[in-house]
Amino acid sequence: MEFQRSESSSPSSSMPTPNTDPKKGPSDPMHSWWESVSKARSRIQALVAILPSSSTSTSESLSSLADSDRPALSLLASPDAYAAVSASLSGSHSDPLCHWLYDTFLSSDPHLRLVVLSFVPLLTGLYLSRIHSSDPPSLAGFEALLLALYAAETKSRNGKPLIVTIPDLSQPSIYHTPLRKPQSPSPSPSPSVGLISPPLEPQLGVKSTKRPSIVGVALHSFFSQISHMPSWSKLHFCQFAAAWAGPLCPCLHHFDRHTLPLCHHPLVTADSQRIPLPWEILQPSLRILGHCLLGPLNSQDVKDAAAFAVRCFYSRANHDLVPQAILATRSLIQLDVTTRHASKPIPTSNSNASTPTKLKKPEILLVSK
Repeated sequence: MEFQRSESSSPSSSMPTPNTDPKKGPSDPMHSWWESVSKARSRIQALVAILPSSSTSTSESLSSLADSDRPALSLLASPDAYAAVSASLSGSHSDPLCHWLYDTFLSSDPHLRLVVLSFVPLLTGLYLSRIHSSDPPSLAGFEALLLALYAAETKSRNGKPLIVTIPDLSQPSIYHTPLRKPQSPSPSPSPSVGLISPPLEPQLGVKSTKRPSIVGVALHSFFSQISHMPSWSKLHFCQFAAAWAGPLCPCLHHFDRHTLPLCHHPLVTADSQRIPLPWEILQPSLRILGHCLLGPLNSQDVKDAAAFAVRCFYSRANHDLVPQAILATRSLIQLDVTTRHASKPIPTSNSNASTPTKLKKPEILLVSK
């Protein structure tokens, strides 16, 4: 299912108009900058127009984003905008926010696309939780967005798979010299290649058999730009991931000598809904959690939420007997335990470390003749 693109509202008449020089044309950097700013301001105004008018302060906060020099990035970094969309997103075909996200993603501005990608955790989390309920509602709006993300990724890959080159550990690296040089040069072995994702096939709808692949591609799109994503978006994904794993189990802390702080969030409860987690969804989810867990610039809240979600996935993998998931989650947990142990402060003596100690003068013994 696909939305019909709606024309965005025109910028305010109070905004200055750029100098249109026919000799420069669209290749002028100033013209390109103004076109990007105008498009972002138009999208912000369109968002304010469709949000519920329950909070005047929120509307004023979002409207002020259009006055910045980089309105798209200001929108991306706005927790008020994320909270306002999150509170009103339903996922139905008539949901105006789904239409807004769809039209915004189809724009050519890369910063506006980042704004849409920041809602992928919310989009996939709500979609997977609701589509597997006993009485699933109409989620055509979510599915249109997922198909748009899938189509964009299919076009960018150009029929090629995603692979990773695995180095051969039996061969010396370029950073050291082997102790014994071989007598005769041996042919260099071909590097091992691991498959991350097979080539994508175009999809016109979200069928049940293709749903894991389509959702996994959306998660991969989020991961590919995760360094630009705000912390609340990462935190939201970790909370959803922990809820996807299902009911809590004592084997969560199998590798921990201490108990991690649990994520006290409505999504993480003892009766969480257990949804199917095929490898197409689990693999990009673990890559996202790996970044949230080990990224040096992430906040401690994000790291703690990711640590808890990884342990939930480990528990789920143990119960489902999935070797790939057990190995991946176990490695992430061990890295997390090692990192937390290394970051602990070294215990000092009882003396005040802030007080400088005076050098003791050497004793002089007087010996009588």
